[in-house]
Amino acid sequence: MIKTAPLLSNFEALLEEKSISISRTKTEILQINVGKLCNLTCSHCHVNAGPKRKEIIQRETIDRILDWLRKTEIATVDLTGGAPEMIPDFQYLIQQLRSLPKVKTIIDRCNLTILNEPGYEWLAPFLLEHRLEIVASMPCYSAANVNAQRGEGVFDSSILGLQTLNRLGYGKEESLPLHLVYNPGGPFLPPDQKELEADYKRELRTHFDIVFNQLFAITNMPISRYKSWLKNNGHFEIYMTLLRDSFNPASISGLMCRNTINIGWRGEVYDCDFNQQLGMQWRAEKPRFLWEIDPQEIEQHPIAFGEHCFGCTAGCGSSCQGVLVESES
Repeated sequence: MIKTAPLLSNFEALLEEKSISISRTKTEILQINVGKLCNLTCSHCHVNAGPKRKEIIQRETIDRILDWLRKTEIATVDLTGGAPEMIPDFQYLIQQLRSLPKVKTIIDRCNLTILNEPGYEWLAPFLLEHRLEIVASMPCYSAANVNAQRGEGVFDSSILGLQTLNRLGYGKEESLPLHLVYNPGGPFLPPDQKELEADYKRELRTHFDIVFNQLFAITNMPISRYKSWLKNNGHFEIYMTLLRDSFNPASISGLMCRNTINIGWRGEVYDCDFNQQLGMQWRAEKPRFLWEIDPQEIEQHPIAFGEHCFGCTAGCGSSCQGVLVESES
């Protein structure tokens, strides 16, 4: 039987047409998606997270991840979800990560509102005690836009959460970074990140006496719940055309799939969190789990691409740390 070559995605075909090669560099970040449980149900969520989701990481999986991490030089662990803080073993995970000498930075991707939920009074002091870096969702500095995207009352709760973090020193002390994340509220690319950051800082300081370090402008990925929203509103093809037409080869060097390894709540390995939500596991004959992989193998492993990759390479580019290319405007 003759095996035929797999069909290339439009993204891969474009890379081939432009003679662009994307390969891994040194692995610097381990990103763990601890599950889909969340207290919010945001329209732009690429994870389809929500209060009724049952998929959460178990302690046995955490311990296997920690054992693997001890064998590496990885200095940054990035925790995402869902709301990472809602998993039963969140405190255990953080305490164990802090015991690893090589792990210098632990990022908590916080939705802010969780800080105000009944039963989570321990959370803010715990974040402070363990000096976690906070990357917080804040899609706008106006109540109407935030509530439209994330749910009624979310803006006020987010402001309260930011004020709590500020009182603890977050956004003020060098060792307590507080970054905000902007996601567009519609089928368009983020505006200039620096200009938007200046607007955020002015508005939040003026109206709420809130300060923070950086704003990360992130492009919405056309997958999961956001893809459904696009299709239901007749925007999907228009948005995909925008992403394809906005391809920027200068974004390639900064793509997060090059220096980051992503794992799911069961421990399976992906090139990025978007691939994870699409079920695009590592290119292999069978699913691979983190503890089955030699850390040295990661840098030689090919990256799996799809149509959603246009989202990371459109305009100024997009990653979990914001834009990849400085705006020319």
